Amino acid sequence: MSNIRQRDKEVIWHPYTPMKLWPEAIGIVKGEGLYLEDEDGNRYMDAISSWWVNLHGHSHPHLAEAIHRQFRTLEHAIFAGFTHEPAVELAEKLLAILPGNQRKIFYSDNGSTAVEVALKMSLQYWANKGTPKKKFVALEGAYHGDTFGAMSVSSRSIFTQVFDDKLFDVVFIPFPDGTGDSTRQLEALLAQDDVAAFIAEPLLQGTAGMRTYAPDILEQYFRLCRQRHTLIIADEVLTGFGRTGKLFACDNVATPPDIICLSKGLTGGAMPFGVTACGQHIFDAFYDDDRGKTLYHGHSYTANPLACAVAIASLQLLLADECSASRQRIEQRHTGFRDKIAAHPKVTSSRVCGTMLAIELNTGGATSYTNEQRDFLYRFFIERKILLRPLGNIIYLLPPYCITNEELQYIYATIEELLTIL
Repeated sequence: MSNIRQRDKEVIWHPYTPMKLWPEAIGIVKGEGLYLEDEDGNRYMDAISSWWVNLHGHSHPHLAEAIHRQFRTLEHAIFAGFTHEPAVELAEKLLAILPGNQRKIFYSDNGSTAVEVALKMSLQYWANKGTPKKKFVALEGAYHGDTFGAMSVSSRSIFTQVFDDKLFDVVFIPFPDGTGDSTRQLEALLAQDDVAAFIAEPLLQGTAGMRTYAPDILEQYFRLCRQRHTLIIADEVLTGFGRTGKLFACDNVATPPDIICLSKGLTGGAMPFGVTACGQHIFDAFYDDDRGKTLYHGHSYTANPLACAVAIASLQLLLADECSASRQRIEQRHTGFRDKIAAHPKVTSSRVCGTMLAIELNTGGATSYTNEQRDFLYRFFIERKILLRPLGNIIYLLPPYCITNEELQYIYATIEELLTIL
């Protein structure tokens, strides 16, 4: 029997991968803690949490036991007209810790669908109230997913260009640059009173290059929306569950969102899952004798009991004092390393947001997702058994919370090695 890598080439089409340029994938057979092990026995540090989903380390026994225990009881049941204990318990636990006055949980399958639900909720909220509003406002550089609604509220880019003429129009305000222009443009748009919702990745834009902005700017955005009775959607798919320091990025502001989208770390990386949380006022606009006001949206695997059970187990780990201490430790170590390399001539900029460290490298070309040095950077770290997935010429760390100081130091030292040869 040929190995996984060879068999993969015959049958698999990988995401975000130019298949002719990158025809082979590393065959992974095992995960444990920070590490992924391939079929040849090589162990790689998963320094990006496998696309930002893994909170507590691979194959965590507490999560494994939760899935096993739930499977022996109930693996799945239709969620239209039925319910079950894991779904109710998870909703109760999420509502107890989410920012603001969230009161209802709508389950879906992933981050894109969580955003799709939020967009549909927003449009139908205004239609159900008899004052239809159709416009969405988002931040330049936004990324909210790959389904058509989620692409529409994402910045037009290499990810969307083939589909641009099929996407609905969205107004994008500039990414905040300290001039106040972004806030002024949002205020002017809201004054037109036709904006259904403002959607943002709070504090941290992932795919745009791990770009950060200050909580006071987010608060200004949210406060303006509240003053103009515009719905606020916080896409916390990346930023949720401690990634930015606090449990949720919106915990850094006083004005809460109306709708919050969650996925990625929701199950600690164990299973695909999505959540759209909303305030009571959103739900009430759909609570009517008129069947036409129903939110006609759902998925076959909505509220899958296995996913609910492992999400509950992940929350137990997340809320423990040990996890909070680990997040603080990682942030402190990142900050120290950022300060150490900030003045290096090959470092254009560097930033820390919670457990995320991003370094924009001076490679001689423009900063972009398609920067020609991207593949070199990826291979450089893979050869040293570190999984990083550069965003063009931007490298970043977003590790599981189980990473040790020694493991962090090895990664930092490898980055310093890179800086000597660029």
